[in-house]
Amino acid sequence: MTAPDHPGAAGPRATSYWDYLRVDALLSLQGGVGGAPVSTHEELFIVVHQIYELWFKLAIRELRGIRDELLPEFVPDQRMSVAVHSLRRVGVIFEIAAQHWRVMETLSTRDFLDFREKLMRASGFQSGQFREVEAILGLDEAARIGYGGKGSQDRALMNADGSASGSKSRLDALRESGPPILVVLERWLHRTPILGSRPGDAGDAAVVAGFCADYVTAMERDIGDPDARAALQLEDPAARSALAARYRAEVARARDFLRAADLPEGTSDAERARRSRIRAAILFIESYRDLPLLAWPRELLDSLVALEQSMLIFRQRHARMVEREIGSRPGTGGSEGVAYLDSTALRYRVFKDLWAVRTILLRKGALPAPGDTSFYDYRFGG
Repeated sequence: MTAPDHPGAAGPRATSYWDYLRVDALLSLQGGVGGAPVSTHEELFIVVHQIYELWFKLAIRELRGIRDELLPEFVPDQRMSVAVHSLRRVGVIFEIAAQHWRVMETLSTRDFLDFREKLMRASGFQSGQFREVEAILGLDEAARIGYGGKGSQDRALMNADGSASGSKSRLDALRESGPPILVVLERWLHRTPILGSRPGDAGDAAVVAGFCADYVTAMERDIGDPDARAALQLEDPAARSALAARYRAEVARARDFLRAADLPEGTSDAERARRSRIRAAILFIESYRDLPLLAWPRELLDSLVALEQSMLIFRQRHARMVEREIGSRPGTGGSEGVAYLDSTALRYRVFKDLWAVRTILLRKGALPAPGDTSFYDYRFGG
């Protein structure tokens, strides 16, 4: 009779560290391509990028879980805390991953050029898992920066014969598995009660509009007289005038942001109303985060910003490593190289409204009074 091999059963089958981690198989995967000998420098390059792919695998699993936690109509605090924990973990993954570029920088330019020709047509563009990370977060595919012609990003994941690679198939499967985190987040934000009012409640639109108007008024009051404020900061008359104009424009932009007046011409009234309520919800959660029922929602929003920040730093760190290694040479995959990487670090944002709202947040003492906040207290008992 063989012993059970599942944990917790009597007499589990013994295993070893190297068998559990499949170390022998793992250590056999750094041979490169074509059977040519691999130098120490090339092996370093392979190992670092394999480590990245393992980190991406873990990040994708965590992000799928986060998406699924936010899907239900009602997200209990204990489930939101699970999502926050996962977000923090993925953020740490990218913080650590950014440091790995330092190991790559131990390669001199000449060291890298000795084997770079082997990589022609191979590129980080072809990291399907990184594309999966971007897709599950909700990066707008239409905003992608192309290279080498239209549709180049998806073509990069195709085999030489035009068939879909395993990476492309996994990316397609992820896209079909459900909406990205951005979409479920916005649905959740849209349902958020503002001053106790929910979508569908009688007068909800008026409550939201009133909250936004009161907030902008509080912002104007906190700034005070723009000319007097600017005079406290600058001596040069022209500079003072320009700064005062910026203060006035800041209030105008806040008003437009909360009304969703900044959306493109042709946006439907329904979409402007939806976006306005989402932005008001972000502002409400961030401003009144001390209310018990807003504590975890605020942690969720802050963790999303921290995660995206860690990814932006990862992209920027990658660009600087590449510039240090090869300067402004074209990329092996046909891109502009470091110029392309710099542009992605600037343009690839997912949670734009979470970042934008920081421009209009007020100190606690300047906030408009929220009125009766008992709706946001914890309730115990039957």
